[in-house]
Amino acid sequence: MPIPADLHAQLAARFGERFSTAWSVCEQHGKDESHFAACPPEAVVFALSTEEVAETVKACAAHGVPVIAFGTGTSLEGHVAALSGGISIDVAGMNRVLEVRPEDLDVTVQPGVTRKQLNEYLRDTGLFFPIDPGADASLGGMAATRASGTNAVRYGTMRENVLSLQVVLPDGRVIRTATRARKSSAGYDLTRLFVGSEGTLGVITELTLRLQGIPEAISAAVCPFPSIEAAVNTVILTIQSGVPVARIEFLDKVMIDAVNRYAKTDHKVAPTLFFEFHGSPASVREQAEKVEAIAAEFGAEGFQWATGAEERTRLWAARHNAYYAGVALRPGCRAWTTDACVPISRLAECLLETEEDLKSTPLTSAIVGHVGDGNFHVMLLVDPTKPEEIAEAERINHRIVRRALAMDGTCTGEHGIGHGKMAFLEEEYGEALDVMRAIKRAIDPAGIMNPGKIVIP
Repeated sequence: MPIPADLHAQLAARFGERFSTAWSVCEQHGKDESHFAACPPEAVVFALSTEEVAETVKACAAHGVPVIAFGTGTSLEGHVAALSGGISIDVAGMNRVLEVRPEDLDVTVQPGVTRKQLNEYLRDTGLFFPIDPGADASLGGMAATRASGTNAVRYGTMRENVLSLQVVLPDGRVIRTATRARKSSAGYDLTRLFVGSEGTLGVITELTLRLQGIPEAISAAVCPFPSIEAAVNTVILTIQSGVPVARIEFLDKVMIDAVNRYAKTDHKVAPTLFFEFHGSPASVREQAEKVEAIAAEFGAEGFQWATGAEERTRLWAARHNAYYAGVALRPGCRAWTTDACVPISRLAECLLETEEDLKSTPLTSAIVGHVGDGNFHVMLLVDPTKPEEIAEAERINHRIVRRALAMDGTCTGEHGIGHGKMAFLEEEYGEALDVMRAIKRAIDPAGIMNPGKIVIP
Protein backbone atom coordinates (compact mmCIF):
# COMPACT_ATOMS: atom_id res chain seq x y z
CA MET A 1 0.00 0.00 0.00
CA PRO A 2 1.50 3.38 -1.01
CA ILE A 3 2.46 5.72 1.82
CA PRO A 4 0.23 8.83 2.18
CA ALA A 5 1.20 11.66 -0.15
CA ASP A 6 1.65 14.17 2.68
CA LEU A 7 3.98 11.80 4.57
CA HIS A 8 5.95 11.24 1.36
CA ALA A 9 6.25 14.98 0.85
CA GLN A 10 7.22 15.57 4.50
CA LEU A 11 10.01 12.99 4.49
CA ALA A 12 11.27 13.98 1.04
CA ALA A 13 11.50 17.63 2.12
CA ARG A 14 13.22 16.72 5.40
CA PHE A 15 15.77 14.20 4.12
CA GLY A 16 16.29 15.10 0.47
CA GLU A 17 18.55 12.52 -1.18
CA ARG A 18 18.52 10.47 2.02
CA PHE A 19 14.88 9.59 1.32
CA SER A 20 14.42 7.07 -1.48
CA THR A 21 11.55 5.30 -3.17
CA ALA A 22 13.78 3.76 -5.86
CA TRP A 23 12.81 0.15 -6.47
CA SER A 24 16.37 -1.20 -6.22
CA VAL A 25 16.91 0.57 -2.88
CA CYS A 26 13.60 -0.63 -1.46
CA GLU A 27 14.17 -4.20 -2.65
CA GLN A 28 17.60 -4.27 -0.99
CA HIS A 29 15.99 -3.19 2.29
CA GLY A 30 13.27 -5.83 2.10
CA LYS A 31 15.48 -8.91 2.18
CA ASP A 32 18.14 -10.46 4.38
CA GLU A 33 20.30 -13.60 4.16
CA SER A 34 17.32 -15.91 4.72
CA HIS A 35 15.49 -18.06 2.19
CA PHE A 36 12.45 -15.76 2.29
CA ALA A 37 11.54 -13.74 -0.79
CA ALA A 38 12.17 -10.00 -0.70
CA CYS A 39 9.33 -7.93 0.77
CA PRO A 40 10.29 -4.30 0.10
CA PRO A 41 9.18 -1.22 2.03
CA GLU A 42 7.54 1.69 0.20
CA ALA A 43 10.47 4.00 0.97
CA VAL A 44 13.77 4.17 2.83
CA VAL A 45 15.07 6.91 5.13
CA PHE A 46 18.83 6.97 5.70
CA ALA A 47 19.05 8.36 9.24
CA LEU A 48 22.19 9.88 10.74
CA SER A 49 21.08 10.64 14.31
CA THR A 50 18.67 9.68 17.07
CA GLU A 51 16.78 12.90 16.38
CA GLU A 52 16.26 11.93 12.74
CA VAL A 53 15.04 8.46 13.72
CA ALA A 54 12.63 10.02 16.22
CA GLU A 55 11.34 12.50 13.63
CA THR A 56 10.72 9.70 11.14
CA VAL A 57 8.99 7.43 13.65
CA LYS A 58 6.81 10.28 14.90
CA ALA A 59 5.77 11.16 11.34
CA CYS A 60 4.98 7.53 10.55
CA ALA A 61 3.02 7.15 13.80
CA ALA A 62 0.87 10.16 12.89
CA HIS A 63 -0.14 8.38 9.67
CA GLY A 64 -0.26 4.81 11.01
CA VAL A 65 2.55 3.77 8.67
CA PRO A 66 4.78 0.79 9.62
CA VAL A 67 8.44 1.31 10.55
CA ILE A 68 11.16 -1.29 9.98
CA ALA A 69 14.73 -0.72 11.22
CA PHE A 70 17.57 -1.85 8.93
CA GLY A 71 21.26 -2.34 9.75
CA THR A 72 23.35 -4.56 7.48
CA GLY A 73 20.69 -7.05 6.33
CA THR A 74 22.51 -10.15 7.61
CA SER A 75 19.61 -11.55 9.67
CA LEU A 76 18.27 -15.03 8.92
CA GLU A 77 14.55 -15.03 9.76
CA GLY A 78 13.09 -12.34 7.49
CA HIS A 79 13.40 -9.67 10.19
CA VAL A 80 13.67 -6.76 7.73
CA ALA A 81 10.82 -7.83 5.45
CA ALA A 82 8.23 -5.07 5.13
CA LEU A 83 5.24 -7.41 5.39
CA SER A 84 2.79 -4.51 5.61
CA GLY A 85 4.76 -2.01 3.53
CA GLY A 86 5.88 1.17 5.28
CA ILE A 87 9.17 2.96 5.82
CA SER A 88 12.55 1.31 6.35
CA ILE A 89 14.90 3.34 8.56
CA ASP A 90 18.47 2.54 7.56
CA VAL A 91 20.81 3.24 10.50
CA ALA A 92 24.02 2.07 8.79
CA GLY A 93 25.15 5.70 8.62
CA MET A 94 24.90 6.00 12.40
CA ASN A 95 28.28 4.33 12.69
CA ARG A 96 30.30 6.30 15.25
CA VAL A 97 32.01 4.90 18.31
CA LEU A 98 30.92 7.60 20.76
CA GLU A 99 33.03 6.88 23.85
CA VAL A 100 35.39 4.18 25.09
CA ARG A 101 35.90 3.97 28.86
CA PRO A 102 38.82 1.55 29.40
CA GLU A 103 38.74 2.00 33.16
CA ASP A 104 35.12 0.76 33.23
CA LEU A 105 35.52 -1.84 30.47
CA ASP A 106 32.63 -0.41 28.46
CA VAL A 107 31.92 1.51 25.26
CA THR A 108 29.02 3.50 23.83
CA VAL A 109 28.31 3.20 20.11
CA GLN A 110 25.71 4.07 17.51
CA PRO A 111 23.68 1.14 16.10
CA GLY A 112 25.31 1.09 12.66
CA VAL A 113 28.76 0.27 14.06
CA THR A 114 29.66 -3.30 13.07
CA ARG A 115 31.46 -5.77 15.31
CA LYS A 116 34.60 -5.77 13.14
CA GLN A 117 34.64 -1.97 13.04
CA LEU A 118 34.39 -1.79 16.83
CA ASN A 119 37.18 -4.29 17.43
CA GLU A 120 39.41 -2.51 14.93
CA TYR A 121 38.74 0.75 16.81
CA LEU A 122 39.58 -0.93 20.12
CA ARG A 123 42.73 -2.65 18.88
CA ASP A 124 45.20 -0.31 20.62
CA THR A 125 43.30 -0.22 23.93
CA GLY A 126 43.95 -3.84 24.92
CA LEU A 127 40.19 -4.46 24.91
CA PHE A 128 37.76 -6.25 22.60
CA PHE A 129 34.06 -6.92 22.18
CA PRO A 130 33.60 -10.70 22.25
CA ILE A 131 30.25 -11.36 20.58
CA ASP A 132 30.96 -12.84 17.16
CA PRO A 133 28.00 -14.11 15.12
CA GLY A 134 30.17 -14.70 12.07
CA ALA A 135 28.66 -12.09 9.80
CA ASP A 136 29.96 -8.55 10.17
CA ALA A 137 26.59 -7.53 11.56
CA SER A 138 25.64 -4.13 12.98
CA LEU A 139 25.65 -3.95 16.78
CA GLY A 140 22.13 -2.51 16.76
CA GLY A 141 20.91 -5.49 14.78
CA MET A 142 22.83 -7.89 17.01
CA ALA A 143 21.11 -6.42 20.08
CA ALA A 144 17.71 -6.45 18.38
CA THR A 145 18.01 -10.17 17.59
CA ARG A 146 19.84 -11.12 20.83
CA ALA A 147 22.66 -12.53 18.72
CA SER A 148 25.54 -14.62 20.00
CA GLY A 149 27.92 -16.81 17.98
CA THR A 150 31.23 -18.55 18.37
CA ASN A 151 32.36 -16.94 21.65
CA ALA A 152 29.08 -17.34 23.55
CA VAL A 153 30.22 -20.47 25.39
CA ARG A 154 32.65 -18.29 27.39
CA TYR A 155 31.47 -14.67 27.08
CA GLY A 156 27.69 -15.04 26.79
CA THR A 157 25.29 -13.53 24.26
CA MET A 158 24.17 -9.96 23.56
CA ARG A 159 21.82 -10.38 26.53
CA GLU A 160 24.80 -10.48 28.91
CA ASN A 161 26.89 -7.88 27.11
CA VAL A 162 24.52 -4.92 26.67
CA LEU A 163 24.53 -2.57 29.67
CA SER A 164 22.14 0.07 28.36
CA LEU A 165 20.24 1.15 25.25
CA GLN A 166 18.82 4.35 23.84
CA VAL A 167 15.56 3.55 22.07
CA VAL A 168 13.08 5.52 19.99
CA LEU A 169 9.59 4.35 21.01
CA PRO A 170 6.66 3.95 18.60
CA ASP A 171 5.33 7.45 19.42
CA GLY A 172 8.72 9.07 18.80
CA ARG A 173 9.79 9.46 22.44
CA VAL A 174 13.43 8.68 23.21
CA ILE A 175 14.30 6.67 26.34
CA ARG A 176 17.42 5.26 27.96
CA THR A 177 16.84 1.80 29.42
CA ALA A 178 19.52 1.83 32.16
CA THR A 179 22.65 3.47 33.50
CA ARG A 180 26.18 2.09 33.10
CA ALA A 181 26.15 0.44 36.53
CA ARG A 182 27.25 -3.19 36.36
CA LYS A 183 24.23 -4.23 38.39
CA SER A 184 20.93 -2.68 39.38
CA SER A 185 17.71 -3.71 41.13
CA ALA A 186 15.87 -0.57 40.02
CA GLY A 187 12.54 -1.36 38.41
CA TYR A 188 11.80 -3.54 35.40
CA ASP A 189 14.78 -4.61 33.29
CA LEU A 190 13.97 -2.59 30.18
CA THR A 191 17.35 -3.31 28.60
CA ARG A 192 16.60 -7.03 28.46
CA LEU A 193 13.12 -6.27 27.15
CA PHE A 194 14.47 -4.48 24.10
CA VAL A 195 17.41 -6.86 23.55
CA GLY A 196 15.84 -9.50 21.32
CA SER A 197 12.69 -7.48 20.52
CA GLU A 198 13.60 -7.42 16.80
CA GLY A 199 12.45 -3.85 16.24
CA THR A 200 8.88 -4.65 17.30
CA LEU A 201 8.95 -2.31 20.33
CA GLY A 202 11.22 0.51 19.15
CA VAL A 203 14.33 1.46 17.19
CA ILE A 204 17.70 1.14 18.98
CA THR A 205 19.79 4.27 18.37
CA GLU A 206 22.61 3.86 20.89
CA LEU A 207 24.20 0.98 22.81
CA THR A 208 26.49 0.78 25.82
CA LEU A 209 28.37 -2.53 25.76
CA ARG A 210 30.65 -4.52 28.06
CA LEU A 211 34.22 -5.02 26.88
CA GLN A 212 36.80 -7.67 27.74
CA GLY A 213 40.56 -7.52 28.04
CA ILE A 214 42.42 -9.13 25.15
CA PRO A 215 43.75 -12.43 26.57
CA GLU A 216 47.46 -12.69 27.26
CA ALA A 217 47.60 -15.94 25.29
CA ILE A 218 45.30 -17.39 22.61
CA SER A 219 45.56 -20.76 20.94
CA ALA A 220 43.28 -22.45 18.43
CA ALA A 221 43.04 -25.97 17.05
CA VAL A 222 41.13 -28.12 14.58
CA CYS A 223 40.46 -31.77 15.27
CA PRO A 224 38.67 -34.40 13.12
CA PHE A 225 36.66 -37.24 14.69
CA PRO A 226 35.48 -40.65 13.49
CA SER A 227 31.80 -39.74 13.96
CA ILE A 228 29.39 -36.98 14.94
CA GLU A 229 28.73 -38.85 18.19
CA ALA A 230 32.44 -38.86 19.11
CA ALA A 231 32.78 -35.14 18.40
CA VAL A 232 29.68 -34.18 20.37
CA ASN A 233 30.56 -36.38 23.32
CA THR A 234 33.92 -34.59 23.44
CA VAL A 235 32.06 -31.28 23.63
CA ILE A 236 29.75 -32.49 26.40
CA LEU A 237 32.55 -33.86 28.56
CA THR A 238 34.65 -30.72 27.99
CA ILE A 239 31.84 -28.46 29.20
CA GLN A 240 30.89 -30.75 32.08
CA SER A 241 34.57 -30.86 33.16
CA GLY A 242 34.54 -27.09 33.58
CA VAL A 243 37.17 -26.31 30.94
CA PRO A 244 36.63 -22.59 30.13
CA VAL A 245 36.97 -22.90 26.35
CA ALA A 246 36.44 -19.65 24.46
CA ARG A 247 35.06 -21.33 21.34
CA ILE A 248 34.08 -24.87 20.47
CA GLU A 249 32.51 -25.22 17.03
CA PHE A 250 31.26 -28.27 15.13
CA LEU A 251 31.17 -28.86 11.37
CA ASP A 252 29.98 -32.13 9.86
CA LYS A 253 31.85 -33.71 6.96
CA VAL A 254 29.60 -32.14 4.32
CA MET A 255 30.33 -28.68 5.71
CA ILE A 256 34.06 -29.35 6.08
CA ASP A 257 34.17 -30.42 2.44
CA ALA A 258 32.30 -27.24 1.47
CA VAL A 259 34.71 -25.08 3.51
CA ASN A 260 37.71 -26.77 1.88
CA ARG A 261 36.36 -25.98 -1.58
CA TYR A 262 35.33 -22.44 -0.75
CA ALA A 263 38.31 -21.33 1.36
CA LYS A 264 40.95 -23.50 -0.36
CA THR A 265 41.78 -25.27 2.91
CA ASP A 266 42.78 -28.91 3.29
CA HIS A 267 41.04 -30.08 6.46
CA LYS A 268 40.30 -33.80 6.63
CA VAL A 269 36.74 -34.46 5.45
CA ALA A 270 35.28 -35.77 8.70
CA PRO A 271 33.12 -34.48 11.58
CA THR A 272 35.34 -31.75 13.02
CA LEU A 273 35.65 -29.51 16.07
CA PHE A 274 37.26 -26.06 16.04
CA PHE A 275 38.59 -24.95 19.45
CA GLU A 276 39.96 -21.71 20.87
CA PHE A 277 41.48 -21.19 24.32
CA HIS A 278 42.01 -17.84 26.09
CA GLY A 279 43.99 -16.96 29.22
CA SER A 280 47.55 -16.84 30.53
CA PRO A 281 50.12 -19.01 28.72
CA ALA A 282 49.94 -21.56 31.56
CA SER A 283 46.14 -21.71 31.67
CA VAL A 284 45.85 -21.98 27.88
CA ARG A 285 48.32 -24.86 27.91
CA GLU A 286 46.39 -26.56 30.72
CA GLN A 287 43.04 -26.14 28.95
CA ALA A 288 44.46 -27.49 25.70
CA GLU A 289 45.99 -30.53 27.40
CA LYS A 290 42.69 -31.36 29.14
CA VAL A 291 40.66 -31.08 25.95
CA GLU A 292 43.22 -33.07 23.96
CA ALA A 293 43.01 -35.87 26.53
CA ILE A 294 39.19 -35.84 26.44
CA ALA A 295 39.17 -35.90 22.64
CA ALA A 296 41.57 -38.84 22.60
CA GLU A 297 39.07 -40.83 24.69
CA PHE A 298 36.60 -40.51 21.82
CA GLY A 299 38.99 -41.42 19.03
CA ALA A 300 40.09 -37.95 17.90
CA GLU A 301 42.57 -38.04 15.06
CA GLY A 302 45.02 -35.41 16.31
CA PHE A 303 44.95 -31.64 16.88
CA GLN A 304 46.18 -29.21 14.23
CA TRP A 305 47.30 -26.13 16.20
CA ALA A 306 47.22 -22.45 15.23
CA THR A 307 48.97 -20.21 17.74
CA GLY A 308 50.03 -17.24 15.59
CA ALA A 309 47.53 -14.45 14.96
CA GLU A 310 47.64 -14.92 11.19
CA GLU A 311 47.10 -18.68 11.45
CA ARG A 312 44.16 -18.21 13.83
CA THR A 313 42.60 -15.59 11.59
CA ARG A 314 42.82 -17.94 8.62
CA LEU A 315 41.36 -20.82 10.64
CA TRP A 316 38.38 -18.82 11.91
CA ALA A 317 37.82 -17.13 8.54
CA ALA A 318 37.16 -20.61 7.18
CA ARG A 319 34.63 -21.27 9.98
CA HIS A 320 32.96 -17.88 9.57
CA ASN A 321 32.59 -18.47 5.83
CA ALA A 322 30.80 -21.77 6.42
CA TYR A 323 27.42 -20.24 5.52
CA TYR A 324 28.64 -18.99 2.16
CA ALA A 325 30.63 -22.19 1.61
CA GLY A 326 27.48 -24.21 2.18
CA VAL A 327 25.42 -22.09 -0.22
CA ALA A 328 28.12 -22.56 -2.86
CA LEU A 329 27.45 -26.32 -2.83
CA ARG A 330 24.34 -25.66 -4.90
CA PRO A 331 24.66 -22.43 -6.90
CA GLY A 332 21.45 -20.52 -7.46
CA CYS A 333 19.77 -21.93 -4.38
CA ARG A 334 19.00 -20.37 -1.00
CA ALA A 335 19.86 -21.69 2.44
CA TRP A 336 17.09 -22.57 4.87
CA THR A 337 18.95 -22.51 8.21
CA THR A 338 17.59 -24.06 11.40
CA ASP A 339 18.63 -22.78 14.84
CA ALA A 340 17.70 -25.31 17.53
CA CYS A 341 19.35 -25.17 20.94
CA VAL A 342 19.06 -27.84 23.64
CA PRO A 343 20.52 -28.47 27.11
CA ILE A 344 24.07 -29.70 26.66
CA SER A 345 23.23 -33.14 28.12
CA ARG A 346 20.72 -33.75 25.28
CA LEU A 347 22.94 -32.47 22.46
CA ALA A 348 24.31 -35.83 21.28
CA GLU A 349 20.83 -37.39 21.19
CA CYS A 350 19.37 -34.40 19.36
CA LEU A 351 22.15 -34.24 16.76
CA LEU A 352 22.17 -37.98 16.09
CA GLU A 353 18.41 -38.07 15.54
CA THR A 354 18.73 -35.03 13.28
CA GLU A 355 21.47 -36.81 11.32
CA GLU A 356 19.03 -39.67 10.69
CA ASP A 357 16.44 -37.19 9.41
CA LEU A 358 18.95 -35.77 6.95
CA LYS A 359 19.74 -39.21 5.55
CA SER A 360 16.14 -39.45 4.37
CA THR A 361 15.88 -36.08 2.59
CA PRO A 362 16.76 -35.44 -1.05
CA LEU A 363 17.89 -31.90 -0.14
CA THR A 364 21.59 -31.08 0.10
CA SER A 365 22.21 -30.46 3.79
CA ALA A 366 25.01 -29.78 6.25
CA ILE A 367 25.34 -29.25 10.01
CA VAL A 368 27.33 -26.57 11.79
CA GLY A 369 27.01 -25.42 15.36
CA HIS A 370 28.12 -23.50 18.42
CA VAL A 371 27.90 -26.78 20.23
CA GLY A 372 29.54 -25.58 23.45
CA ASP A 373 26.17 -24.11 24.42
CA GLY A 374 23.97 -26.74 22.75
CA ASN A 375 23.17 -24.67 19.63
CA PHE A 376 23.42 -26.10 16.11
CA HIS A 377 22.27 -25.18 12.61
CA VAL A 378 21.18 -27.43 9.79
CA MET A 379 21.61 -25.79 6.41
CA LEU A 380 19.07 -27.04 3.86
CA LEU A 381 19.71 -25.85 0.30
CA VAL A 382 16.48 -25.18 -1.56
CA ASP A 383 15.49 -23.92 -4.98
CA PRO A 384 12.99 -21.16 -4.06
CA THR A 385 11.13 -21.74 -7.35
CA LYS A 386 10.27 -25.33 -6.37
CA PRO A 387 7.42 -25.59 -3.85
CA GLU A 388 8.19 -29.24 -3.16
CA GLU A 389 11.69 -28.32 -1.93
CA ILE A 390 10.32 -25.57 0.32
CA ALA A 391 7.80 -28.06 1.72
CA GLU A 392 10.54 -30.62 2.38
CA ALA A 393 12.70 -28.03 4.16
CA GLU A 394 9.69 -27.08 6.28
CA ARG A 395 9.13 -30.73 7.18
CA ILE A 396 12.73 -31.20 8.30
CA ASN A 397 12.73 -27.89 10.18
CA HIS A 398 9.52 -28.81 12.02
CA ARG A 399 10.99 -32.14 13.10
CA ILE A 400 14.16 -30.48 14.40
CA VAL A 401 12.27 -27.79 16.31
CA ARG A 402 9.76 -30.16 17.86
CA ARG A 403 12.58 -32.49 18.88
CA ALA A 404 14.40 -29.57 20.53
CA LEU A 405 11.23 -28.46 22.35
CA ALA A 406 10.61 -32.01 23.58
CA MET A 407 14.11 -31.90 25.07
CA ASP A 408 13.34 -28.64 26.90
CA GLY A 409 15.23 -26.65 24.29
CA THR A 410 14.25 -23.74 22.05
CA CYS A 411 13.30 -23.17 18.43
CA THR A 412 15.95 -20.46 18.11
CA GLY A 413 19.23 -20.16 19.97
CA GLU A 414 20.45 -16.97 18.31
CA HIS A 415 18.77 -16.08 15.00
CA GLY A 416 15.52 -14.82 16.49
CA ILE A 417 11.89 -15.34 15.50
CA GLY A 418 11.28 -12.83 12.68
CA HIS A 419 8.28 -14.09 10.74
CA GLY A 420 9.88 -17.47 10.06
CA LYS A 421 9.47 -19.06 13.49
CA MET A 422 6.33 -17.42 14.87
CA ALA A 423 4.38 -20.66 14.62
CA PHE A 424 6.65 -22.34 17.17
CA LEU A 425 6.30 -19.71 19.90
CA GLU A 426 2.92 -21.05 21.04
CA GLU A 427 4.44 -24.51 21.55
CA GLU A 428 7.49 -23.10 23.34
CA TYR A 429 5.78 -20.57 25.62
CA GLY A 430 2.11 -21.53 25.91
CA GLU A 431 0.15 -18.91 27.86
CA ALA A 432 3.30 -16.84 28.40
CA LEU A 433 2.86 -15.78 24.77
CA ASP A 434 -0.18 -13.77 25.90
CA VAL A 435 2.13 -11.76 28.17
CA MET A 436 4.33 -10.97 25.15
CA ARG A 437 1.26 -9.84 23.20
CA ALA A 438 0.21 -7.62 26.12
CA ILE A 439 3.67 -6.00 26.19
CA LYS A 440 3.50 -5.38 22.44
CA ARG A 441 0.04 -3.79 22.73
CA ALA A 442 1.10 -1.62 25.67
CA ILE A 443 4.23 -0.19 24.00
CA ASP A 444 3.04 -0.21 20.39
CA PRO A 445 -0.77 0.06 20.50
CA ALA A 446 -0.99 1.04 16.82
CA GLY A 447 1.17 -1.94 15.81
CA ILE A 448 3.47 0.07 13.53
CA MET A 449 6.85 -1.30 14.70
CA ASN A 450 8.03 -4.09 12.39
CA PRO A 451 4.55 -5.63 12.14
CA GLY A 452 4.17 -9.36 11.54
CA LYS A 453 7.25 -10.33 13.57
CA ILE A 454 7.50 -12.32 16.83
CA VAL A 455 3.84 -11.91 17.88
CA ILE A 456 0.58 -10.71 16.35
CA PRO A 457 -1.04 -8.54 19.07
